[in-house]
Amino acid sequence: MALSLMDSKGTPLDRQHFSWKEMVQKPISKLNDDAFTRVRVILMNGQETEALRFSHACARMNGDLQVPLARVRRIEQHQQTMVNWLIGADHSPLETTIGYEQVAIEVTAAIAQREPDPYLAQVYRFGLLEDFDHLYRYAALLDRTEGKDANNITQSYSDIMAGRPTVVEHRAPEDDVRRPYDRKKAHALSKLHALTIMAGEHQTHDYYAHVGPLFTDPVARQLYAEIASIEEQHVTQYESIIDPNESWLEKWVLHEANEAYNYYGCVQQESNPRIKAIWERMLDYELGHLQIALEMFKNVERRDPAEILPDKLPDPFPYESNRDFVRKTLKQEVDLRAKDGEFVPIDQETEATLRYREQVNADGSPSETVAAGYQWAPGTELRRKVANL
Repeated sequence: MALSLMDSKGTPLDRQHFSWKEMVQKPISKLNDDAFTRVRVILMNGQETEALRFSHACARMNGDLQVPLARVRRIEQHQQTMVNWLIGADHSPLETTIGYEQVAIEVTAAIAQREPDPYLAQVYRFGLLEDFDHLYRYAALLDRTEGKDANNITQSYSDIMAGRPTVVEHRAPEDDVRRPYDRKKAHALSKLHALTIMAGEHQTHDYYAHVGPLFTDPVARQLYAEIASIEEQHVTQYESIIDPNESWLEKWVLHEANEAYNYYGCVQQESNPRIKAIWERMLDYELGHLQIALEMFKNVERRDPAEILPDKLPDPFPYESNRDFVRKTLKQEVDLRAKDGEFVPIDQETEATLRYREQVNADGSPSETVAAGYQWAPGTELRRKVANL
């Protein structure tokens, strides 16, 4: 059933409250919960983090919106805490990293298949193959530093194999900028997809930037630094597909609609009843926030929200394995490169990108070092070597 964004009023803001005990609930089980429960937790933490990031930026540029933004933002911050704290301490930072990359692969693949704009679908497939390789590099690191099988986290939903090699993903900044959709013509799904992936990639960059320095292994420290740099490139890519001519209030409405849309998908597909109840509550909260943004949009800009959002949206993307789609994309597009907002054959990269890549890889590539001779095997490489004795 489609979600009606205009008619669903949600929970009024003055009835949205949290105690500390409500905010910090029992985490999900690392091994017993379905991997897609963890995918949803990580993805929605990214959406809540983006809501906070946007709200602060908007407040700094719009004095008249500071009070309503502050009121909504207080609840968003508590929502972010509730969601993020569902990841328990039994996840090592590296295991959580595996979860982040699974989010990037499966959610991006799902969106790429549903994206109505062919150019934007290509953008998502391009980024997908790079995150796919990150999972492989981090799986090698997990095997070698913790002796753990990354498949315990991904639960066989995602392949663990090389994608577009991380060492060649480094590009000149101008080659990470894409063409934006037209805010007056773009399908609503295109706007929500762009916000969803941008938010996810931004939190991934921030997570790697925070945990990378905490490792003692020098290769691990360098690997996080290298992939954090790529994730920053991905944020540049995905934010550039959003029309910069959207007004601040238009962007606020879209942010709230996107959160509601994503929580709706979580409610529909969550297998853990306790977590589903959390998603239901968060959906009602976001619908309440959306009503505030819609009223501001109508009263301040004197515009009809129907200009930017339909009353009902199609069903959200499915949370499921996209193995066949990823393999097909890998086979057909792994050698594509980026140039001037387009995707070109491998021999058409810009001189600026080639110079930058040569400079940043001048002392070697940690992503190559960590995976040298590595091939994923059930139970880790150590088990395979013992079996062969």
